[in-house]
Amino acid sequence: MASTTAILGLALAVLFFSNSHAATFIFTNNCPYTVWPGALTGSGSPLSSTGFELGPKTTINLTVQPPWSGRFWARSGCTTDPLRKFTCATADCGSGQVQCNGGGVIPPASLVEFTLAPDGGKDFYDISLVDGFNLPLSITPQGGSGCQSSSCAANVNAVCPPELAVKGADGGVIACKSACLALNQPQYCCTGEYGTPDKCPPTNYSEIFKSQCPQAYSYAYDDKTSIFTCGDGANYLITFCP
Repeated sequence: MASTTAILGLALAVLFFSNSHAATFIFTNNCPYTVWPGALTGSGSPLSSTGFELGPKTTINLTVQPPWSGRFWARSGCTTDPLRKFTCATADCGSGQVQCNGGGVIPPASLVEFTLAPDGGKDFYDISLVDGFNLPLSITPQGGSGCQSSSCAANVNAVCPPELAVKGADGGVIACKSACLALNQPQYCCTGEYGTPDKCPPTNYSEIFKSQCPQAYSYAYDDKTSIFTCGDGANYLITFCP
């Protein structure tokens, strides 16, 4: 029969191993205004928070155990009404609360997306403007190997065509829809007869997003220049308004 000491040692070893490859997401807000990041888990363990307030020049960390996939975004222009319903002018998740509680983002919104591999394997990550843009952001790996930062630092709202623009109460552009979202045509959504990469090339609209943010997905089949990998268990700094 195994000794108590041996059993305790094995338990500690298992506990250490199970936590040794956890990944940390570091959220930093460089915007001159408060944002409210939202989170949605696609697969894997749920995060400890699905939404939180992030003031200017502040940082919050979230840790997750791979394998894990999901996405993050930043809500802006958020308020709470007299009935305590929480809503945001851009990138709301429809929960009525700061926590998104499994609610996905309501586009247009700038997204960061991750698929984290277990045991120090290869992670995949990208910035997506496929559903539009609301504010600049970037991904910077911390540690790991073979890694590269990805950034969308430009303000796409400043060059958004009127037919794609979302305006705030003051008449200023606060978000920019993708052509698919705004016009709902197969050639912009890569659906129907346009449902393969060879049949759905970039359009004049997607090129606007791509020219501003060359490392970000500008439409559905923009993989070649937009998806990045990182090995050996990196952490990831996500910066809003880099």
